Amino acid sequence: MSTLTVKDKQTARKLVEQRRLRHVKVGIFDIDGVLRGKYMSAKKFCASLDKGFGFCDVILGWDIRDQLYDRATYTGWHTGYPDANVRILPETCRELPLEDDMLFFLGEFSGAAEALCPRGVLRRVLQRAAGLGLEIVSGFEYEFFVFDETPQSIQRKHYQNLQPFTPGEFGYSVLRNSAESELYQALLQLAETMDFPLEGLHEETGPGVLEAALACDRGIASADKAALFKTFTKIALQKHDKMATFMAKWSPDYPGQSGHLHLSITDSKGQALFHDPGQADNISPAMHHFAAGLQRKMPEFLALVAPTINSYRRLVPGFWAPTHASVGIDNRTCAIRLIPGSAASQRLEYRIGAADANPYLVLAAVVASGLWGLEHQATIEQLVDGNAYVQDFPEHLSLPQTLWEAAQRLRQSDTARDYLGQEFVEHFASTREWEEREFRKAITQWELERYFEII
Repeated sequence: MSTLTVKDKQTARKLVEQRRLRHVKVGIFDIDGVLRGKYMSAKKFCASLDKGFGFCDVILGWDIRDQLYDRATYTGWHTGYPDANVRILPETCRELPLEDDMLFFLGEFSGAAEALCPRGVLRRVLQRAAGLGLEIVSGFEYEFFVFDETPQSIQRKHYQNLQPFTPGEFGYSVLRNSAESELYQALLQLAETMDFPLEGLHEETGPGVLEAALACDRGIASADKAALFKTFTKIALQKHDKMATFMAKWSPDYPGQSGHLHLSITDSKGQALFHDPGQADNISPAMHHFAAGLQRKMPEFLALVAPTINSYRRLVPGFWAPTHASVGIDNRTCAIRLIPGSAASQRLEYRIGAADANPYLVLAAVVASGLWGLEHQATIEQLVDGNAYVQDFPEHLSLPQTLWEAAQRLRQSDTARDYLGQEFVEHFASTREWEEREFRKAITQWELERYFEII
């Protein structure tokens, strides 16, 4: 029996029993896209398929270093950090090839915690699209640097003088991916086995940097696959005594790592709605309105797609990352790239996102912005021809330059509150403010070298 046939509780139980498993692994993605989970006995797992299971709600109340948010209202010392209910999602069943015959299942918060659950937020936005007769088709692509390091070695080195997986600038190099084919093949096979298949995997420009394009999928499955890809790619590489980073920008010497999203929409009959052969570049009115929504709402939603302090190190001119909410036809200097093609390939690319963002929240932000554009029949401002980095844009299309500013724009956004929910917007904005305050406590190497003696 294949994991791909598991679509409900009955088939999930049957597969666990068929394999005579004593334990199953379950996980749930937190606010930052970190996979939190546990091994669960087969007996408890089968019982939990019906009623769910309790998971301490602290994972919605702490940051990526397990430090407690100081201003969270949903959970905290004032609530006693109780369990929140998690429902198991049978249709997310996957093989764990790195753990023999083990099975893995995703979960999703239910009850009051569902308002803050990133997967739950995306599901509600997609349900709103479905209510308009629309289905979302999307695929993520990621850049990530790989090092010949371990978790222990990078700490001993204080994250300095790291050894890249491969040296030099070898973008798209067949030399590199052939010489290192064993590792490439291992990642490709892992992606196939765990059902987040890759359309492409190649060397990018920079020492040890790779780019992976995930196959597109419909609805929430696309974000599931992206989130699992990031997690299990890191796991697979660590088992090869290597490490990957999905930081937005790990070094001032190299471009940042992107997390672009390709997206199109269809109607309930599968008809492509972005394609109109009677229009210039096949751009239908629906595609125009959707892209205009992305442009107009990008400053308000930026905290969701650039969610860390480090995200804003990437958003500077000349480093293949946009600095304004710009739109262009097949133009990679723009934040939104409209890609003409056939009915099957006509799509847009949302290029502002970095590799460090939570895929569920990126997709939620893009779909919500696009739906707003459709519902308000928004129009694209200033379609860019040429280099977007050197052109002037109106002030309202400029992007927040810090995480703090982005959090305030999100908090003030009526559109975000409408599509994502009041509770989520308040909670997420407060978590980004926490991240900024934590950063302000740090004394950087730059400050020491600049001020220590001379000031």
